[in-house]
Amino acid sequence: MNDPAIIDEMLRNAKTIAVIGMSEKPWRASHNVGRYLAENGYRILPVNPALEEILGMHCYAGLDAAQAAAQAQTGKGIDLVDVFRASEHVPPIVEDVIRLRIPYLWLQDEVIHDQAIARARAAGVKCIQNDCIYREHAKRAGESAGQ
Repeated sequence: MNDPAIIDEMLRNAKTIAVIGMSEKPWRASHNVGRYLAENGYRILPVNPALEEILGMHCYAGLDAAQAAAQAQTGKGIDLVDVFRASEHVPPIVEDVIRLRIPYLWLQDEVIHDQAIARARAAGVKCIQNDCIYREHAKRAGESAGQ
C-alpha cells in the first residue's frame, strides 16, 4: 500500500527527477509524464541509452551519468527516480538508487517488484509502486486549486 503522506513528501521535496525509460514517442506514457513534470517545475533527466535527446532534454545512458549531470547542474544529485521499465528490470535500478543515495523511488502503473521495494526501503529509500506520478501530482494540484 502506498502512503499518501510519502507521495505528498516526494512531490513537495523532489526537484530533480530521473525518468528511466522515457520515450521520444508522444503516445507513450513515459513521454507525456516526463513532459508534464518538466512543465510543472521539476528538472527532468531522461534516462534512455537508445536516445540522445527527448523534448530538448539531453538523454543519459544510465543513472550514474544522470547523477553526475545533476550534481554538476545543481550541486545536488537526483532526488527521485521514476521508473517506466518492466518489473523484471527493477532490481538493478534499486541497487543503483541505493548506491547513488537517491532518496525517492517511484515505480509507475503496473511496475511492481515487492522484493526490490523491500530492499530499497530497508536501505532507507522511500518508495511508491504501481502508481502514476502524473496522476498523483495532478490530483493534488487540482485539490489545491479548488481550495
